[in-house]
Amino acid sequence: MKTSEIRQKFLSFFESKGHQIVPSSPLVPGNDPTLLFTNAGMVQFKDVFTGKDTRPYHRATTAQRCVRAGGKHNDLENVGYTARHHTFFEMLGNFSFGDYFKQDAILYAWTLLTEVYGLPKEKLWVTVYHEDDEAYDIWARQIGVPTDRIIRIGDNKGARYASDNFWQMADTGPCGPCSEIFYDHGPDIWGGPPGSPEEDGDRYIEIWNLVFMQFERDAQGVMHPLPKPCVDTGMGLERIAAVLQHVHSNYEIDLFQSLIQAAARETGATDLADNSLKVIADHIRACSFLVVDGVIPGNEGRGYVLRRIIRRALRHGHKLGQKGVFFHRLVADLVRQMGAAYPELAQQQARVEQVLRQEEERFGETLENGMRILESALSGLPAGQPLDGQTLFTLYDTYGFPVDLTADICRERKIQVDLDGFESAMAHQREQARAAGKFKAAADLSYDGVDTRFEGYEHLDGAARVTALYVEGAAVASIAQGQDAVVVLDVTPFYAESGGQVGDTGLILRAGARFQVGDTQKIQSMVFGHHGTLLEGTLAVGDAVTTQVDAARRADTMRNHSATHLMHKALRQVLGDHVQQRGSLVDPDKTRFDFAHDAPVTDAQIAQVEAIVNQEILANQAVRTQHLSYDEAVAGGAMALFGEKYGDVVRVLDIGFSRELCGGTHVARTGDIGLFKITAESGVAAGIRRVEAVTGRVALAWVRHRQDLLAQAAGLLKTQPDGIPDRIHALQQQARHQERDLQRLQDKLAAAAGSDLAAQAVPVAGVNLLATRVGGVDPKALRGLVDQLKSRLSNAVILLATVADDRISLVAGVSPELTTRVKAGDLLGAVAAQVGGKGGGRPDMAMGGGTDVAALDGALASVPAWLADCLKAA
Repeated sequence: MKTSEIRQKFLSFFESKGHQIVPSSPLVPGNDPTLLFTNAGMVQFKDVFTGKDTRPYHRATTAQRCVRAGGKHNDLENVGYTARHHTFFEMLGNFSFGDYFKQDAILYAWTLLTEVYGLPKEKLWVTVYHEDDEAYDIWARQIGVPTDRIIRIGDNKGARYASDNFWQMADTGPCGPCSEIFYDHGPDIWGGPPGSPEEDGDRYIEIWNLVFMQFERDAQGVMHPLPKPCVDTGMGLERIAAVLQHVHSNYEIDLFQSLIQAAARETGATDLADNSLKVIADHIRACSFLVVDGVIPGNEGRGYVLRRIIRRALRHGHKLGQKGVFFHRLVADLVRQMGAAYPELAQQQARVEQVLRQEEERFGETLENGMRILESALSGLPAGQPLDGQTLFTLYDTYGFPVDLTADICRERKIQVDLDGFESAMAHQREQARAAGKFKAAADLSYDGVDTRFEGYEHLDGAARVTALYVEGAAVASIAQGQDAVVVLDVTPFYAESGGQVGDTGLILRAGARFQVGDTQKIQSMVFGHHGTLLEGTLAVGDAVTTQVDAARRADTMRNHSATHLMHKALRQVLGDHVQQRGSLVDPDKTRFDFAHDAPVTDAQIAQVEAIVNQEILANQAVRTQHLSYDEAVAGGAMALFGEKYGDVVRVLDIGFSRELCGGTHVARTGDIGLFKITAESGVAAGIRRVEAVTGRVALAWVRHRQDLLAQAAGLLKTQPDGIPDRIHALQQQARHQERDLQRLQDKLAAAAGSDLAAQAVPVAGVNLLATRVGGVDPKALRGLVDQLKSRLSNAVILLATVADDRISLVAGVSPELTTRVKAGDLLGAVAAQVGGKGGGRPDMAMGGGTDVAALDGALASVPAWLADCLKAA
């Protein structure tokens, strides 16, 4: 049974049991900032399990893309050395949100494994938490698993083996017992059943974990039964494929064998069992899907993890003898294997190949240099001594060698690495970074009141009631004049910062009291905090107030936000569909938009984008808002933005020719934007460009300011604005003529100076030596002067110096017949060292400089003795 068939049978089975097939969420979690990557199937449902979110279905099933290569869950260093570790894997799961519980979950799992997949029942073992008699009885009495193949797992109290079989999301919150299913490969494979001393062997392999979310653990550690317990399961696709395909390593399944053969093709490797091929086959999956989900190689966060994985794959290619680029060529093979299940991979194939190739080319020279440094350090390492932490840090900091890549190489040679020393060097660098700047974390406000109802789409003012007040992070009953505070209201027209749009400002009023709102931020997903200062009076929890949003500021912000949607669409039209938003800031003054693109945007392309956006503005179409299911919206062409979290019902904005999912505030018609102008374009990271633009009255002010500058320039150039280009061209021509005339005069002066200088040469051991300071000669003309003197003085050694702006310029020349005995570079180096400088060049000509003007005459006086010694040694 092929891997693709195993995946589809899983989803189809649970769909037949009333489960909604939910697409895999991106590898970048949209609802959990504590996670670097999606590392389990339940991540996209976390808010459902905690009660913060609801879905229109109560049963779901997924094939979830997962990455474990950074942060707490990091399997990177084991990949390629074990049978079942991966950076990227697929987690098959079924979920119940307060619907069915243990009995159905167990029955579904057993039916799928034994009837759909056809696994022999006698090969399956199960574990239950040692206190979970309910699960034990279901397995033993209803399913009929023999009791000697049901193992109680937990602590030593009443447990058959000492281990753990209890799942929790965090120290507090939902938790519950697990029941795991193991496959027995038979007595020919070493290993013991789960919980035994030999459990790390390969005989008994865990294939499925059923988590029963049964309790809520409070801050005191007390567990309270959940009113609607849930089910969360996870079965690694690669593991179950290995079982069904009768192999013991995940790397032997059909999917990996195809990728390993492709890696061998591209590297020239002949041994398909080589661990380096396994690493490359694993890493192409992780790297490709990370790029698909918007991650770009970089120097921090997710981008750095991607860079580490790419570089580890390249190093293993290098180890196999592949010195050139090769990794990106495996993307096509991956698309053939997984493109049908994940169409987004096929759609972005060219983009993925481009990103990976650029990173390969960037790291190619670094890899060669870093390997030389590492080889040198390892060759001089005494036997049994670890590679020191400072070398690890230097390779990381200077040569871009991730520490786990260095450790990987050392492990192959059975050499330890000083990770503590590396961490010490890293800590020192962090301290230096902290000294250069400070970071202040936002207060974590604890709030358990009613949600804030946002009415800011329709109104900019209204009535509300104060539900909470905070001063310096602590809840208070009231605030007095002059105090800075955070005010929470039950209803508000103030937009809280989200999706790149800044929070509103304005006033909260009641009789005798006036609170100036300087910013609006979300305390929780549906609770808005109004940050500001009480200008007069007092304000207390429970007070009835009125609200007033700064209307002019909101209008400017809305113009910029709506223009951003149009600009995003226009950029995709002009530059290509690979353009994806990577961040934005929309405030009253501008829109700042970061997007994925690998080259500067040309002036012509900027002009084209501006023309498209302004055409949409002139069309003055009404902006349309709809609330649709996420699937409906995407199917209807709406663009979902990278890194944003969306619920099952989403807000869809049609602005001109743009359709996006967005919760921000927008103009009523495109014509309300007024005017759109791009003011800046730059690169902010590898593969990321940034444009800034203005609209409305800010755009008009920008145009007016440019007109004023143009008028000033015309006045200075004594012409009309339309004549500025011709006037500048004429002045440039005039300047070039003057430069040529000046050069001719300088050449004449230099020639005259050359005649005078030639007469100053002195003989040293049969060689004509001229070492002197010259004045009135441009430093750039020194080289030409030395060439003249060499033609005048045969068998000559010449060193000329000039001083300009307290800097010394030096040029040394040696006649061709003398270069086997005297090197111009050696002479210049000897003199430059005495005047605090350096230089170099060819045997017949060298250039350099220095800064110690006071030492120049002494340095020149030392040349005859230096030359005499040099000639004597030759």
